[in-house]
Amino acid sequence: MAIFFHTIDINPRLKHKTALKRWIKDCILAEKKSPGDINIIFCSDEHLLEMNRTHLNHDYYTDIITFDFTVLDCVSGDLYISHERLQENSTTNKTTLENETYRVIIHGVMHLCGYKDKTKMDIATMRSKEEKYLSKLSF
Repeated sequence: MAIFFHTIDINPRLKHKTALKRWIKDCILAEKKSPGDINIIFCSDEHLLEMNRTHLNHDYYTDIITFDFTVLDCVSGDLYISHERLQENSTTNKTTLENETYRVIIHGVMHLCGYKDKTKMDIATMRSKEEKYLSKLSF
């Protein structure tokens, strides 16, 4: 199991990487799954927009795209996160950039654990999971 942080075309500062890795692992274990390899890649809006167009045929900005490589209960995948969307979301949601970053990371991890966000019920479940695990974050 390994969790890696990467950047493409931007250079954000991410604090507490070791604690974040431990938190992500603990969240996955709480879902009764095994942590595998997870790449968390921060990039620009433009980079993520191009990925959204190319891989999902969506022509809009988004905060995260999750590529799920989970096999059985071994949670693995790539989380591409737009730094500009994090900044905008943090303003809109009246939270810090750090807190919004953690929310989007755990959102992607929950996708890797099998949760969706297409229906109202799915969205409610996803928000509940985000809140549950964000409340366990401490450093």
